[in-house]
Amino acid sequence: MKICILDAYTANPGDLSWEALAALAPLSVYDRTSPSQVLERAWDAEIVLTNKTVLDADKIAQLPKLQYIGVLATGYNVVDLAAAKARGIVVTNIPSYSTASVAQTVFAHLLNITHQVARHDAMVHEGAWVNSPDFMFACSPLMELSGKSMGIVGLGNTGKAVAAIALAFGMKVLAFTSKTQEELQAMFPAVPQENLRKVSKEDLFAQSDVLSLHCPLNEETFAFVNAGMLSLMKPTAIVINTGRGPLVDEQALADALNEGRIYAAAVDVLSTEPPKADNPLLSAAHCFISPHFAWATKEARERLIRIATDNVRAFLQGCPQHRVC
Repeated sequence: MKICILDAYTANPGDLSWEALAALAPLSVYDRTSPSQVLERAWDAEIVLTNKTVLDADKIAQLPKLQYIGVLATGYNVVDLAAAKARGIVVTNIPSYSTASVAQTVFAHLLNITHQVARHDAMVHEGAWVNSPDFMFACSPLMELSGKSMGIVGLGNTGKAVAAIALAFGMKVLAFTSKTQEELQAMFPAVPQENLRKVSKEDLFAQSDVLSLHCPLNEETFAFVNAGMLSLMKPTAIVINTGRGPLVDEQALADALNEGRIYAAAVDVLSTEPPKADNPLLSAAHCFISPHFAWATKEARERLIRIATDNVRAFLQGCPQHRVC
């Protein structure tokens, strides 16, 4: 058995180790692999690990030794599952490794929008406070989260973690989820029902002060945030996307921001990554963008590598875990 990692850099830019994985079988590690390099690098590997490098039906068909594909992420749309299934190839993913990190990023963005500490710090160091006639100054509106409504789309692991933090801030949670109200209450038994409510999609957009996306990307959720839904939102509302870029109609969101129909947005993901220079969100007003790093704390990447190694070990022992195909 041979193992090949096609795009190892984002998971491990050099501060972690693949040693435990290498102990299982001969290992080839590539920081990045272009589409034209996939076959050359993976041709003799029975086990291939990928994060964002695409393994489509054509490439799978040309890798005769391939028996296992391990996706170094939770989402597995980079793999043609039908083609893998037809070949009897096992495909696994890595669920729940970055839950805490992504939830933390949601609130890093939200606190930045509501207080803009970095902007104020920069102004202080540029002399604005030294030259202020008053004992304090604020260059942007300051917002208190307590009492505000946090709308959450998807109450899986990450959505639940975001809900817990929101509740700790004294926010009310509005949930758009397949879970029942009773199931929501069971998740947070100490929370009064008026502070944790299942709502319709329309009520979610109309009532949320902050809207945070944590649902999978599929036909039903593609462009979930669109012009029609944005038209229902408060002018003070904030949209946060740490899920998948295509959950948002980016032009519609940019238009709403530029026209002042909503207050701000924060995104960690875009429809194309790296983004194209003409992506409308790059120049939109009050749009804060982080470079898809919500998942990438050292602690989360350590978990990712550990689970990836455990997944390969389980496959070699004949009992695959975290199998998606």
